[in-house]
Amino acid sequence: MGGRVLRFVLPPRCLLCGAAGDDGRDLCAGCAGDFALNAVCCPRCALPLESPAPLCGECLRREPPFARAWVPLRYGHPLDLLEARFKFHRDLAAGRVLAERMIERAHVDEPDRPDALVPVPLHLVRLRERGYNQALELAQPLAQALDIPLRADLLVRSQATPAQTGLDAKARRRNLRGAFEVGAGASLPRHVALVDDVMTTGATLRECARVLRRAGIARVDAWALARAPSPR
Repeated sequence: MGGRVLRFVLPPRCLLCGAAGDDGRDLCAGCAGDFALNAVCCPRCALPLESPAPLCGECLRREPPFARAWVPLRYGHPLDLLEARFKFHRDLAAGRVLAERMIERAHVDEPDRPDALVPVPLHLVRLRERGYNQALELAQPLAQALDIPLRADLLVRSQATPAQTGLDAKARRRNLRGAFEVGAGASLPRHVALVDDVMTTGATLRECARVLRRAGIARVDAWALARAPSPR
């Protein structure tokens, strides 16, 4: 009741353009329509492609340790504006809008259902700096909406590493070696999906998937909100 009253007194406004929000969200229909779907992509790593193909060149060269990636949106304008506010400016309202978009696409795309969702963890130092884990902020409402258990205890970031921004794919892989480990005493589901916000080169999700597979999890998928196109 309180939420409905608040929405009546303070109706939702689009966080991008300021127009009236659509369907109770802080996003208007026009701006929502500007989000590019990742409809044509590599079926293994979700890399955006110009035309359908069985696999992208990167997956042919280096098979990912995850079985499949589901990344419903392409990273670009105006999604990048909300992502920057969410990730770097402590704007949890922007994160809520992005989570709602991810949930909407999950109901449409119906990705393979895992036994649990596992948010990509932040190191404690970075978590204290930021105040929250953006991957967990996406995974919590997604797990609730899809009725899938959330396992934030399953994966731990044991090493603080420099930010990945500005690094190429090879440097990102090297930067993340040994950065993750399975939580002590954690029970292992058979099939999990890692959850992150933006998949750029896929280095973080690949390293997380390798750690989980080595620990004995039979299948690991990669879920993210948006996929960046190849820099080439």
